[in-house]
Amino acid sequence: MIKKTFEFNKLNLNQKNFFLFYGKNEELKVQATNHLINKKKIFSYEEKEILDNRENFLENMLTKSLFEEEKIILIKRATDKIIKIIEELSLKNIDDISLIVNADNLEKKSKLRNLFEKHKKFICIAFYPDNEQTLNRLTIDLLKNKKISISQENINLLIQRCNGDRKALLNELDKIEYFSKKGKKINEENLKKITNLFENHSVSELIDNCLAKNKKKTIYILNENNFTSEDSILITKTLLNKSKKILKLADEYKINKNVDLTISSAKPPIFWKDKEIIKKQLYEWDSEKIKELIYKINELELIIKKNINNSVNLITNFLLEQFSTKTNN
Repeated sequence: MIKKTFEFNKLNLNQKNFFLFYGKNEELKVQATNHLINKKKIFSYEEKEILDNRENFLENMLTKSLFEEEKIILIKRATDKIIKIIEELSLKNIDDISLIVNADNLEKKSKLRNLFEKHKKFICIAFYPDNEQTLNRLTIDLLKNKKISISQENINLLIQRCNGDRKALLNELDKIEYFSKKGKKINEENLKKITNLFENHSVSELIDNCLAKNKKKTIYILNENNFTSEDSILITKTLLNKSKKILKLADEYKINKNVDLTISSAKPPIFWKDKEIIKKQLYEWDSEKIKELIYKINELELIIKKNINNSVNLITNFLLEQFSTKTNN
């Protein structure tokens, strides 16, 4: 059964228990998932993890526990390969399992998409990328609820700087709310100071923590995000760009021997919230090591382009390898 995106807040696990959320709008899919589970415990699986342990997965799903009223299962990065397992579960007529299937873009001929669209007891929702109109409506509604006054011209500027990314926009609106609580007016000048140029927030945070050798945080971000093959390209490019910036700063740091001076005199200026993590990165990477990393990233980019279907694993392994790389410490 097909539902529209705006209808997700009307969904209820008591009415239906098999859901397919597909498309590129990951942030909106997260919102829909959170609405469904409503703080209940959820078990997350990668599709490959299920396919490699099919019997164990089915046994766990069909085993009732005295301590669980309901099992909510999230399958990440789903494709047509998972369809037989979903069909098998649906035939069991089990009421205590809810299944949320998260997939990337699915073509009309997709068997998985067709199953959920045609099955009367299943729900299928396509989450397409936001456009300027939907982001404009979202921004106006949120600002109105927070009683924050911003001109339409500056709203347009904010949306442009977020380049269509809902998560980035929500992150910037949080900054604006914090800024406005200090009684300061949100004009164009202040807006440019407190918001970032566009970059995927999760990707940027992932790379920053990897380069700062924050292993625990890096693994957490990898586990919490449903990165796609397209994201792998973005992650690689972001890693390359940030590494080049570190190289420039590392060369300056090598000359002046003062990390605070290096950061404060950087051009373009480093945003205040990024100064501490960049300082950690400079302590971890000297000029020679960051040059080696840049060389490896360029090689990785070529490998990913030739193996796009395995790109998520390639970039994940590459990032985790950096924690075994000896740097300055």
